[in-house]
Amino acid sequence: QVQLVESGGGLVQAGGSLRLSCAASGRTFSSYAMGWFRQAPGKEREFVASISRSGTNTYYADSVKGRFTISRDNAKNTVYLQMNSLKPEDTAVYYCAARRGPLVYWGQGTQVTVSS
Repeated sequence: QVQLVESGGGLVQAGGSLRLSCAASGRTFSSYAMGWFRQAPGKEREFVASISRSGTNTYYADSVKGRFTISRDNAKNTVYLQMNSLKPEDTAVYYCAARRGPLVYWGQGTQVTVSS
């Protein structure tokens, strides 16, 4: 089992940047594919970005492509989401997820609010 703790959320003006971090417990972090998801009020949780176990492959939702960058540091058991050119529609609770086979673990989420 892995425990995930997100940090780095906050209030930012449109056009600004934030960097989210997700720290994972345990010694098997590199065996998990990692991802970021978000959920806005009244909406379903949606995929934002993911990264393979080695960090070689990354995937993004069309809505964030070119603005967000996912990365990981397996030595630090941490995955990051660099968010640039933020828009009010990026306002949501952002969740970190770890997947290995059929098992998926979620963090508690961190709030990101983008003011116009």
